[in-house]
Amino acid sequence: MKKIITSAVCTSLLFIAGCNDNTSPKAAVEAPVMQKTALASGIDKANMDLSVRPQDNFYRYVNGAWLNNNEIPGDKTSIGSFYDLRDEADDSVKAIIEELAATKDLKMGSDEQKVADLFRSFMDTDARNAAGTAPIQAIFDRINSLKDKNELATFFGENQKIGVGSPLAFYISVDAKDSTRYATHVWQNGLGLPDRDYYFNETERFAALRTGYIAHIENMFNLAGLKDGKAAAQTIMALETKLAGFHWTKVESRDSTKRYNKFNVSDLNTVTDAFNWTAFLEAQGVPAQKDLIVNQPSFVKGFGETFAATSLADWQTYLTFHTLSNFASSLTTALDNENFDFYSKQLSGREEQRPMWKRGVSVVNSNLGEVIGKVYVARHFKPEAKTRMTQLVENLRGAYGASIDDLEWMSDSTKKAAHVKLASFDPKIGYPDKWEDYSELTIKSDDLVGNKIRSGIVGHNKEVAKLGGPIDRQEWGMTPQTVNAYYNPTKNEIVFPAAILQPPFFNLAADDAVNYGGIGAVIGHEMGHGFDDQGSKYDGDGNMRNWWTEEDLAAFKVRTDNLVAQYSNYAVFDDLNVNGELTLGENIGDLSGVSIAYKAYKASLNGKEATVIDGLTGDQRFFMGYAQVWRGKMVEKSLRNLVATDPHSPAEFRALGSLSNMPEFYRAFDVKEGDAMYIAPEKRVKIW
Repeated sequence: MKKIITSAVCTSLLFIAGCNDNTSPKAAVEAPVMQKTALASGIDKANMDLSVRPQDNFYRYVNGAWLNNNEIPGDKTSIGSFYDLRDEADDSVKAIIEELAATKDLKMGSDEQKVADLFRSFMDTDARNAAGTAPIQAIFDRINSLKDKNELATFFGENQKIGVGSPLAFYISVDAKDSTRYATHVWQNGLGLPDRDYYFNETERFAALRTGYIAHIENMFNLAGLKDGKAAAQTIMALETKLAGFHWTKVESRDSTKRYNKFNVSDLNTVTDAFNWTAFLEAQGVPAQKDLIVNQPSFVKGFGETFAATSLADWQTYLTFHTLSNFASSLTTALDNENFDFYSKQLSGREEQRPMWKRGVSVVNSNLGEVIGKVYVARHFKPEAKTRMTQLVENLRGAYGASIDDLEWMSDSTKKAAHVKLASFDPKIGYPDKWEDYSELTIKSDDLVGNKIRSGIVGHNKEVAKLGGPIDRQEWGMTPQTVNAYYNPTKNEIVFPAAILQPPFFNLAADDAVNYGGIGAVIGHEMGHGFDDQGSKYDGDGNMRNWWTEEDLAAFKVRTDNLVAQYSNYAVFDDLNVNGELTLGENIGDLSGVSIAYKAYKASLNGKEATVIDGLTGDQRFFMGYAQVWRGKMVEKSLRNLVATDPHSPAEFRALGSLSNMPEFYRAFDVKEGDAMYIAPEKRVKIW
């Protein structure tokens, strides 16, 4: 029963995403967020590198000493502000789990028993080694017993519930053009490598990864005692390469307009008639569904061709591997290590496995996250943090409204619609008002694979039960102990879990400036997603509907095109630049977020000058607070994967790109022509 946020549901995350109509924006801006007696600067000067001019690379000026003095441990691919908080959250969750695991005679069926026994089932490697692949033998038997392509379609539908990959990923989410109903969707899927380009890019790195992937498949077959591993690896690679050829690129799949393709179920054969849609949907538990939204129709057409042309035996080989791969980390140490060696070491650059307890914490968070969340919130989230976050959200909302009014390029009619959407934002802070119910889930201390299978089935059934019912606006897509934030366009909600509301993002002991530069920019970022190149296609009710004039859309596109060009010029390595098209939405979120947060900060001062603290002006602390939240390092392999597949720019360019467009930053740090961060005024991008 995992909390899943993916591009498939068009939700924007901060990291790898209210007031009523009678609230006055001006009044909201003037409400101070911090106590004026809290005078700590919130800036960690020990992390700074004063040998770097802030005008040339502000990110390294603020974070350079930290970057120079910290190495990435072998069990990690990244370190930094986000990851430090994630480590703290893991420690907190571990303490909760260990207390429960040490408790005797927990009532069977209680949430406490489920947490303790799920963790025990993961940590018991002796039992897992003794069991071998027996826990998934029934799935292997089912694959081997398939008699025809109709049964194959049924298997695709049945076993996606438990995580076994197939080319069609089925999910349930709000209908983007009717936000009062849930709809069924399919998304392109079926690859063992991260993206289509990994199958076709001819450079040495990608060629080596393909060779490594083929060897990995063979090794997995051999370790599992399955026959003909070498031949199986070639079969699987050939089949996945065919599927990859039909996949949309990451940039194409960002386009929510092109992705919205609703078909009556009776018309799905016009997309492909080679696949038994009735069997697939019945297996998913939605036999009476009348329509289905197909995100990438050309992929489904290509899948149909491949489905028909590929023998049943080859599909069985493919499914055998994907079953094994899905459960590898829950089986023997040998299979777990082989899975790690390819996916973590070769692909992502992680040299060592994470400690078992951390991996166990991840399993508990993924399957019983809100049980842990309740305790986590009680121990680690102060009520005053929620109060001050609520003030901040309203201050940012007011500043956004004032900024909309000031836009010279937008017409009054579009401004009016933008205000309606802004007023409709639904902020969620800290934790859900209604906790998830896990009563249907059975957890056993000696059955890790079974626990995961049952969790998947219960979670899937909960999703299916939404169909035909009202939209659940209390539901969260993240647990409180998640260090992240998100915007969901079909619910027009901005969500901030408790775990991110800590320094350096949110510091209850610090002056206003650093908090506006940190969590204020995060709030603005998520609001900005409501007005980025995709979020701006949705209205205040969460419906994908154009509320722009043609002239305003054209003016908006000029600005977003300029932002694409700016980020595409940032070199991550000598042979690799940021993908400005893929990262456009997040870059708009970053630029909008820090710009609106600065406006809100200045309004909170009520015309007064900020106090100078630690020799820093308020404006300087604001911008330094923004730069320090992006502090981070990533191993090269992971960074290359991020650039290829992730809609977020690398951390350094998230800081530099936004600030290089802000005149206020130029004034605060005396940036002039000739400085590395200087952009001529007429070329700076201002969107919101």
